[in-house]
Order: sequence, then C-alpha cells, then structure tokens
Amino acid sequence: MTNHLVPLEEVDRVEILSLMDNSLEFLSSNKRKEVQQVRQWIRKRMGEEWVKEHFHLPIAEHGFSMLIRGFHEGDSHTVLFDTGISLEGVVTNAKGMGVDLTEVEAVALSHGHYDHFGGLLEVLKFIGKKDLPIIVHEDMFKTRGVADSNGTVRKFPDFPSEDQVKPARFVRTKEPLLFADNTILVTGEIPRGTDFEKGFAQQRVLANGAWQPDPWVWDDRALVVNVKEKGLVIISGCAHAGIINAVRYAQRITGTTAVHAIVGGFHLAGKEYESRINETVDKLKQINPALVAPSHCTGWRGIFAIASAMPQNFVWNSVGSLYEFSVE
Repeated sequence: MTNHLVPLEEVDRVEILSLMDNSLEFLSSNKRKEVQQVRQWIRKRMGEEWVKEHFHLPIAEHGFSMLIRGFHEGDSHTVLFDTGISLEGVVTNAKGMGVDLTEVEAVALSHGHYDHFGGLLEVLKFIGKKDLPIIVHEDMFKTRGVADSNGTVRKFPDFPSEDQVKPARFVRTKEPLLFADNTILVTGEIPRGTDFEKGFAQQRVLANGAWQPDPWVWDDRALVVNVKEKGLVIISGCAHAGIINAVRYAQRITGTTAVHAIVGGFHLAGKEYESRINETVDKLKQINPALVAPSHCTGWRGIFAIASAMPQNFVWNSVGSLYEFSVE
C-alpha cells in the first residue's frame, strides 16, 4: 500500500475484451456504443470469409480473463489479466475470436485462486515469449483452501512454480506497479477501509503444517487505466478486498476522482457476501460510473440489484463482450 501518487499516463483509447467469464450471450441487443460482441469486431478486422471459416462460439466457465489493449501517442500495448480456471479455455476462446495472444506483453494475475490462474501455463506456452513478465503478489504462492461447515478443509490447486512458467518470469510486488509504458496500473495490496466489505472467515492458508484462517486475501488487486477526458477504468478480478475499497484506492493512488467504468468480479455471491449488496450498490451510485459491468463472482443477486438501481449504467458482461473507451 502506498501514500504516494502513482504517475499513471492517460491513454487515448482502451479496448477490453472478455476472454473468459461465467456466462456466454450472443443474442441480445445492446444499446451502449462502447460495448459490442466480438463477432462484429472480428468482421471488421478479419473479414467475413475468416468469420465463416474460423470463428466458433467461445466457451464459458467459472473463471475470469480480460485482454486489455491501450493506445497512447501512436503506440499500443496488450496485456492479459487473469487466465480462467481450465487449462485451455482462454487459449481456445482467443483462437476462436481471432485474437493473437502472442501480442501480449505482460500477464497480470488478480490473486492466487485457481479460477484466475488455471489457464496460465497453456497461455504462456501459446505466447512463447522469453522473459514475459507475470505480475504477481508473494501470497499467491501460499497453499490455500476453504473450510466447510464441519471444519474439513478443501485444498485448492497449487499455484504454478518458477520452473513451470519458464521462460516467462514472475514479477513480485505488493505495491502499485506501472507497466506498458506507464499506461496500465496494478493497484497492489488494497486497504480494507469500508466497514461492510469484510473478508471470508472460511478461507484457509497452510502455515507451519496446519491450516490457519486466511480471511482477507491480501494479494487481491485490480487493474486501472486512465482514459483521457473520461477518467478511470477499473478492472477487478474478484474484489476480495471489496469493490468499493478497490475503486477508492485506485482514486487515491492516481489522484483521479472521475471513474468512467468498473468491470469484472465484485464478489457479492454467497450467503457471507450477499449482506453487503445494498451498501455496495449505494456506494456505486455515489461513484456513478458511466458504465458498470459486474461479472464472474458477483452473483445473480448482486448483478440484479446493480442493474435495478443503475439501469442506464449497467451492462451485462459475457464471454466475447468488447468494451472500447476513448477520448471524444
């Protein structure tokens, strides 16, 4: 955590493509000009013949992955945020959408839960770049699990090791980190400032040979882009820190109060989390982003509450949703 302003550069335009999420929806219309389904985008880029021959409907799973491409002063940078839960889901979807993952310059992981790193090794194999940075937090390497009602702990899959990701490399940081020529920011550890966004008491970490409480998931981070004349675009993997905490911290460390869009998992699903839905919605209304697209672990109750309270701001996210924010 930092008390210093981070010099995040403004971008002229950013594209955010949902490569993996819990839902797939290609039929409904959408009136937001900033959002389209990737099939339309592919037609413009690849042509109708490529679509007929190569495009296939992507798959959805309980996982999360976003491809982010920022444009700044004639240059562009492409990064991948999270890699889904299955080994090959993100790679399969990228191929079917005509997305060239070899353009990825860095991979950032939101936190060390397997629905966000499950496809990492296949993604790295497909990208095939030496010294590709994978931005992580030290806590992601811990052995983790979750306790059920009788105290039995279900161990989570292990986080990949240094040897497994070679020739890519881990970049470990707890602090905010700028990359892509200072146009994309990883928040680093997010302070828990609200009184309603509490941790999950059933989470566990293996320490000194025994399972210990691990409610806070301190490695949880978000990505931030600052779009010229618009404001911050905040992308959350799961928001274990709380989506309001994440937004407030992004505002604090960038010195930018305007929030244009909030996209990703808000973790409002499950009985332990649903009690915070109303307060989260109230705070989101105060922040008043032009676009809010809750997905993944937000859960239907949270998504429904946000859509009901903010119908003009709300967008339903699914695999293949493409967001484009640019200077007017």
